[in-house]
Amino acid sequence: MPKIRSNRGACKRFKLTGRGKIKRRKAYASHILTKKSTKRKRNLRQPGLVSSGEERRVHRMLVQ
Repeated sequence: MPKIRSNRGACKRFKLTGRGKIKRRKAYASHILTKKSTKRKRNLRQPGLVSSGEERRVHRMLVQ
């Protein structure tokens, strides 16, 4: 029986914090930035956390 591999795409997009939460990058920050306010763009730079509903699914992709 072969080993189960972790999802390499997910590994590049998510990181685990010290307390086991999953850090993610925010969406809508890559293009069409002229119409977005400076405050909105600045907030998009900060990392977000994966919601509690999705956390189990993402964690299974990362740790296998």
